Amino acid sequence: MKSFLAVLALVALPVLAAEPTVYGRYEYIKLPELDQTFKAKMDTGALTASLSAKDIELFKKDGDDWVRFRLATKDASDKVYEHKVARVSKIKSRSDEEDGEEGAAIAKRPVVAMRMCMDGVSRIIEVNLTDRSSFNYPLLIGAKALREFDAAVNPARRFTAGQPKC
Repeated sequence: MKSFLAVLALVALPVLAAEPTVYGRYEYIKLPELDQTFKAKMDTGALTASLSAKDIELFKKDGDDWVRFRLATKDASDKVYEHKVARVSKIKSRSDEEDGEEGAAIAKRPVVAMRMCMDGVSRIIEVNLTDRSSFNYPLLIGAKALREFDAAVNPARRFTAGQPKC
């Protein structure tokens, strides 16, 4: 009986394992807390998500670490956002990779947990804040967020999910 159940479990395993949803290299992502929808780049080479922000200022509020910032996007208003800091990430500069660990520039970025909506799926994702205004896409979705969305990326496709439905 035990061997029959073991075989049954192995046969059922592929049925139980859901396939990831395939998205394009670029997708629309809504950040409800900011009341904004962004064109985002899906980047499997980046670990964390990044949002384009400027005037980033850390401060204390009720004993907790908070961050104050403005969006660094095209057509952004001067609205100031405040958010509790989840942690501070240390990002090694990519240009220093060939030189090894010695002398690598480390940038410290505040990380906040924000609700993101893609397609009809909503998740809380950690996002680091940095000025991405020189990039084409103000929001970058890294590997951790892609896993949270159970997403795979087909770089030949773009905006497959359409506008977020959350």
